[in-house]
Amino acid sequence: MSKLVKITISVGEEQKKISYPVGTTLETVAKEHQTHWKNRILGAVLDNRLMELRHELQKDDSQLKFISYEQKDGRLFYLRSLSFMLIHAAKALFPHAELHVEYSLGNGIYCYFSGLTDIRSDEVEEIEKKMRRMVKSNLPFIRQEVPTKEAVELFKKQGMDDKVLLLSLRRQKMTSVYSLGDLQDYFYGYLVPSTDYLEHFHITSYRGGIMLMLPSSHNPTTVPALKDSPKLFNVIRENNSWLDILKLDTCGKLNRNIQQGFGKSIMLIAEALHEKKLASIADEILRRKEVLKVISIAGPSSSGKTTSANRLAVQLRVNGMYPRVISLDNYFKDREETPLDKNGEHDFETIDAIRIDLFNQHLNALFDGQEIEIPHYNFKSGKPEKRGNKLKLEHNTILIIEGIHGLNPKLYRDVPMRKVFKMYVSALSALNIDYHNRIPTTDCRMIRRLVRDNKYRAHSASETIGRWPSVRRGEDRYIFPYQENADVMFNSGLVYELSVLKKHALPLLEAVQKDDDAYIEAKRLIKFLSFFEDFTEEAIPPNSILREFVGGSIFRDYPC
Repeated sequence: MSKLVKITISVGEEQKKISYPVGTTLETVAKEHQTHWKNRILGAVLDNRLMELRHELQKDDSQLKFISYEQKDGRLFYLRSLSFMLIHAAKALFPHAELHVEYSLGNGIYCYFSGLTDIRSDEVEEIEKKMRRMVKSNLPFIRQEVPTKEAVELFKKQGMDDKVLLLSLRRQKMTSVYSLGDLQDYFYGYLVPSTDYLEHFHITSYRGGIMLMLPSSHNPTTVPALKDSPKLFNVIRENNSWLDILKLDTCGKLNRNIQQGFGKSIMLIAEALHEKKLASIADEILRRKEVLKVISIAGPSSSGKTTSANRLAVQLRVNGMYPRVISLDNYFKDREETPLDKNGEHDFETIDAIRIDLFNQHLNALFDGQEIEIPHYNFKSGKPEKRGNKLKLEHNTILIIEGIHGLNPKLYRDVPMRKVFKMYVSALSALNIDYHNRIPTTDCRMIRRLVRDNKYRAHSASETIGRWPSVRRGEDRYIFPYQENADVMFNSGLVYELSVLKKHALPLLEAVQKDDDAYIEAKRLIKFLSFFEDFTEEAIPPNSILREFVGGSIFRDYPC
């Protein structure tokens, strides 16, 4: 008779205790309970550790939760697995071209083929048809733990030089290798059990490559249409050209350069590229100075808006202009007038929390040559205060207004938009771990925020991780829908930054306890950072965007 283990399964608000034979897979358990979930179960959390459904039960008295596409980890399971299926289909149809899985645009992931200058629509259709056949065939994703040296030799035989370099420089003894049919690959996170789980997707042509379109997190069975984002795409392409200058496109190449002593050279060039871009933006503003009165800067959390605004102000001073910075936060309404969200909490993210009438009244008064008094918002009392902060626009003075709603037309409803120069700032990383493992922009910003929140606000990693979903919801509602309204986009990402942030973030993440709700995300980020070679921050200039997060920014003492 097989030995039994008892597990407690969370089903909605209920807890069910059930016994299973040792060796029962989580997939078997999931199939028994699938009817209690609206969408298909993709993975599990066993004793607060993320698990694939192929995992076998061994331990008695375990706590089990299932995850589906609605959860972030479920979406990551789905994306990695779908990417592997796409890679397999592309390899079969284009054996002499290398598919690169690049960056997200809306609900899609942009991919391109090295070795193909363009791809025809009928070829794109053929890729999707092959993937559909793979879904129907229900092919298993097989995972094996092998010695890293063995994995390196395997990928060397397959011509995957990016993985060979990445794994050769790592200090891990063992590596997880996934197989799909006759193809082996490496992914730094978990996959679903088989291709049968991946029925919802779409492939379409996009700007010389293809878009792998994914379901909406709110509706996992529906794949939204592609929303074109030409400005965002172009700024990411610009970043790719910067990486070409640096001869970097993967984490392995970055690590090799750091190990060989070229880290400071990379840092200097990356910082110079930032400075050159900000100087060109300042030159564009100078050309339009007879019309422009306001530079409106917006961007998501931890994108480096403050430093970007100050560095742009320096460049404007070089051009003979006199910038004055106004924070949109000072125009918050009284807390008792702030709108409530669906949970009955004050919603400080919505534009309706801003005194738009007063803001526009002040701007137009300034344009007419009048003097105004900028309010100061007291976050403790929840009320605006007068502190004698007077402002009048003199000759060649231009306003820099920083706030998350800076690209929303509603903010400047009584101001002629020709007077407003709109700038979007975000940390867009085009560096990949390898050609099949992308680095999400949100991960870079999350790690920036972890470090900054601990240094300047004494927040733990657990607190920052816990707040992050709310921050992301606000960005999705109030920032990203307006990013294409920008006149210019500035990519604040630095190719070397994760190698610097690593030593600051790791101790914070490692302090998260196993019973903490943030533990799974902390473990994922620890693994993510393990791919990066350490790089010293001593030589980083004091005006670098990175200084906003690790400390030592000259703009904290000398803001422009």
